Amino acid sequence: MITTGLILAAGRGARMRPLTDHTPKPLLAVRGQPLLARIATQMQVGGLTDLVVNTAWLEAQIANFLSNLPLSLRIQCSMEGRDFGHALETAGGIVRALPRMPAGTTAFWLSAGDVYAPAFQFDRAIAAAFLASDALAHLWLVPNPAHNPNGDFALDATGRLSHDRATSGEWLTYATIGLFKTKLFGHPWCDVPPGNPKGVSAPLAPLLRRAMDDGLVTGTRFDGEWVDVGTPQRLADLNNPQP
Repeated sequence: MITTGLILAAGRGARMRPLTDHTPKPLLAVRGQPLLARIATQMQVGGLTDLVVNTAWLEAQIANFLSNLPLSLRIQCSMEGRDFGHALETAGGIVRALPRMPAGTTAFWLSAGDVYAPAFQFDRAIAAAFLASDALAHLWLVPNPAHNPNGDFALDATGRLSHDRATSGEWLTYATIGLFKTKLFGHPWCDVPPGNPKGVSAPLAPLLRRAMDDGLVTGTRFDGEWVDVGTPQRLADLNNPQP
């Protein structure tokens, strides 16, 4: 059973300025609830017991918010700002956060801290199937939004993902929600040293592409409401829906 989650909350949120000049993006409220609180609650409902949140920009606000969150999750922060003065990108941040997960953790749920997907379920059955499979990652994908019309990856009929534009399959957008096995963040897919002691910045996409080339990334299409809350206009649209 997968009982650990990681929420990515370290980014500057530059496209969200001026809102993020004084408030970290995951603490912006959508329909009356901060994004970070909604995601953490959804994880708890899905049976997770432990949560790690990586932070950098205005991280003291996030740490304080989490310390007062009325949930039963055991929560730790991986404070990239305190330790290195900046965010470490996705893969660098994940490798840095892994030692903060409970001993023996072999797989975890991942969500960006700036996505709104109120109907998404951190499904125990899908997690169990993932654990029993050979896949190193299982990603949720959504129909391509206007800001990403060509999609990120192709989902084929067998549920495998590819980044090759010559590959058959439906091109969809990565929802920045997924299941990951910790061994993806080691050799030969990841070059960042365990625990990332020097604060190496590294993106996630190259790791995923390498694993896809070996047929080790699967996916599920998600058709529920989903928004990458990346701009003030998208936030305004969510908070002031048109009839």
